[in-house]
Amino acid sequence: MKKTKILYVEDEAFLAKIVKESLESRGYEVLLEMDGGDVMPQFQSLKPDICILDIMLPNKDGFAIAEEIRQLNTTIPIIFLTAKTQTTDLVKGFHKGANDYIRKPFSMEELIVRIENALRYQHEAAQSTEQKDEIRMSNYIFNPHRQTLCHNTEEKKLSFRESELLRLLYENRETVIDRRAILNVLWGSDSFFNSRTLDVYITKLRGYLKSDPALEIITVKGVGYRFVME
Repeated sequence: MKKTKILYVEDEAFLAKIVKESLESRGYEVLLEMDGGDVMPQFQSLKPDICILDIMLPNKDGFAIAEEIRQLNTTIPIIFLTAKTQTTDLVKGFHKGANDYIRKPFSMEELIVRIENALRYQHEAAQSTEQKDEIRMSNYIFNPHRQTLCHNTEEKKLSFRESELLRLLYENRETVIDRRAILNVLWGSDSFFNSRTLDVYITKLRGYLKSDPALEIITVKGVGYRFVME
């Protein structure tokens, strides 16, 4: 059976050793890189299935690395490991192409669940979008496979998690989707940290759809969201 290849970028030597050995003991193939400036040649050589990036790195930070990876590969899952918890940091990370965040300190069990969730979501999204490439939403055209949202002549490139959230909202349109269900489906946990992340994504999607008043993501207080198409 083919091993899942992980590109792991972390400059804390002790933590990096523990995480690498723990992942390898569970059957993953792990390439560890400790210098941000050396990551991209390793990425192109390894062709990993998923990337796990620390943010604070020597010579090039995780944000810059994620941005460069996204220029080469728009679908590979990227997970940030970070001590940063401010909303501005979350927003910046997602703009750079992150699929998920894990706060330090973290358990190996949480990391593995996040890795498996990210890989599963990617696989399921690829399968579902093979059957239907384009979805018309009023004046927008949403392509989950290409992760694009088009309005008139303007095309917006979505992150993987943005695309998955929009697809989930669309597939359950006109019904209220429980907030905890969204968190568990897309993040694998309804923790407070993930809940804040969902808030960021909802705000971003509303911004993307604001040009068409026929589309609206309505907050149902205390319950969840309803995606309305008039």
